[in-house]
Amino acid sequence: MSKFAYVARNLTGDRVVGSIEASSERDVLNMLGGQSLFPLDVSEEKPAANNLFSRRVKGQLMAVLYSQLSSLLRSGVPLLRSIRILHDQASQVTLKTVLGEIHDRVEDGEPLGEAMARHPRVFSEMAVNMVRAGGEGGFLEDALERVSSFTEEQEDLKSRTTGALAYPIFLAVVGTTVVTVLIVFFVPKFSMMFDTLRDQGELPVMTDWLLAFSELVRGYGLFLVAAIFLVLLVIRARLQSERGRYTRDQLKLRLPLLGVIFKNLAVARFCRVLGTLLRNGVPILKSLAISRQAAGNRVLSEAIDRATDNITGGESLAKPLAASGHFPRTVVEMIAVAEESNTLDTVLVEVADGLEKRTSRSLDLAVRLLEPIMLLVLAGIVLFVVMALLMPVIKMSSMFG
Repeated sequence: MSKFAYVARNLTGDRVVGSIEASSERDVLNMLGGQSLFPLDVSEEKPAANNLFSRRVKGQLMAVLYSQLSSLLRSGVPLLRSIRILHDQASQVTLKTVLGEIHDRVEDGEPLGEAMARHPRVFSEMAVNMVRAGGEGGFLEDALERVSSFTEEQEDLKSRTTGALAYPIFLAVVGTTVVTVLIVFFVPKFSMMFDTLRDQGELPVMTDWLLAFSELVRGYGLFLVAAIFLVLLVIRARLQSERGRYTRDQLKLRLPLLGVIFKNLAVARFCRVLGTLLRNGVPILKSLAISRQAAGNRVLSEAIDRATDNITGGESLAKPLAASGHFPRTVVEMIAVAEESNTLDTVLVEVADGLEKRTSRSLDLAVRLLEPIMLLVLAGIVLFVVMALLMPVIKMSSMFG
């Protein structure tokens, strides 16, 4: 079975755009005729090359794109012409190609959000859902501006974190290189010197461990590196599955110190998107369906999904969120009060602002603590190597004395 995209007209003359699975183009024509649709164009959909092999577009460039599209629409420029303008001025090859395809699909009547969803390597799930909601709710300009702000804040956080981690990563690389040189080239030179102590059973345990590890690395180092590489590939492949992604999100929330940061960032994204959608008049159930994807964590998304089911049954939002155990108590209490006072949209945005500020401070503190921790770890490893080599020398000196 293949997937075919079609453009057709119904009995009233309206244009209808969609896709359908069939064995051949003839079957598609028969199926459309059975639905009282008159096909204008039918073509087989093929996986877009840019979705699989092309480079991702930088987040900062995407933030500018969303902002420019929002500005053009606010100025009264039609959507198709706005996309064409952005396509013509795009310098990045992948982005230019994607904008051209989106322009063609929107021209054929496909909604902007659906056209963006065909390029998951370029447009995030949160951006697609926000654009869909904005298009259906009549606030596409605001939705694009909000997506631009989200993307820019996320890129700013990444750049600050990367800059702060540069020195610890440098320490780790240099320290690993120094220790490897010591173990592979320096430690074996002492092996014959310590044979006498080994025969007498006087060789310290630390030295024996160090020499054994040195022999292991020298003899099987390449195999160890290959094994580690294969294990990482297997782990990466497992994480690509739905179950693997859920497990990864679970582990992120359970990490010491960093787990709280990941959780607060996800909760802040959820609150901001939900508050923005409610403020623009999107119904609560649809807002929850969109904002749960914006959280970026499948564990929290599952908890929000259960909360949606409870709201359908007539309960409040705060109660199921509190029962999940993944939302901070202060956030749940503020949501509960906001529901009673009918100010949920405003309070959710305020909650997001507060969480992002606290999380930013916590992240800066965690990165600052990482530098002395790395220094202590490297110093401890070097100290172990030095002590393991010095202790037998001192013992031999005392024996000869």
